[in-house]
Amino acid sequence: MALAAGLVLSGCAARYTPTPLAANFPSTKQAKLQAAYHWGVVSNHIEKRLVAELKKSPPRPVYINEPRDPNAFQRALVAQLTTSLVNDGYVVSRAPAGSLKIDLDVQTVTFGAGRPQYRPIGERAALPGGVSMAELEPAPLGRWRAIGTGWDPFDSTNAQFAPGETPKTEIIVTLSVSDQYRYLARSTSAYYVADSDRELYGIVDPEPETTKLTRTFKVRGDM
Repeated sequence: MALAAGLVLSGCAARYTPTPLAANFPSTKQAKLQAAYHWGVVSNHIEKRLVAELKKSPPRPVYINEPRDPNAFQRALVAQLTTSLVNDGYVVSRAPAGSLKIDLDVQTVTFGAGRPQYRPIGERAALPGGVSMAELEPAPLGRWRAIGTGWDPFDSTNAQFAPGETPKTEIIVTLSVSDQYRYLARSTSAYYVADSDRELYGIVDPEPETTKLTRTFKVRGDM
């Protein structure tokens, strides 16, 4: 029966289409920045990748080219990156002359609101004797709980997943090391950003326009 169903479904699929069929990528995870501590984690992550590339070339001082009019996230990233490089034994110059230049670029991207968030709906609970129980019942707020165990899988093994809907805001952080002739190292990473923290990343949403109501009156008679 399964084979027959597969043949029927394959026969229903269009062999020719005017455009490619939309398909999902394999499931992946992307970190969501929700605290200043997370900014330090980002800085340490890209600094380690940067140092690994710098070790391939003769040692030279580095100069961090801070963005003009930086936002809160960029200022913190520059400060934390400077600290990490100094602690790793690198000479961080305060002037660009004679140094490798480190450029920091943060691109903010806003997608449509209401992006779906897919999560596992439960985990198996271990019972005495090596028996596992997977019987679940729905709970408020779209969550599930194991019946009779008082155990909520979303409060333990699934705590790795950020709460709420998928953010509409993401940032792409690119770090480049170069001299006047070439790039010596480059690192790019992407992260989710809590939509309520958009201003920390330099995103200023426009004020909603107020609708002005006008009415026309016709005056009759002498004034």
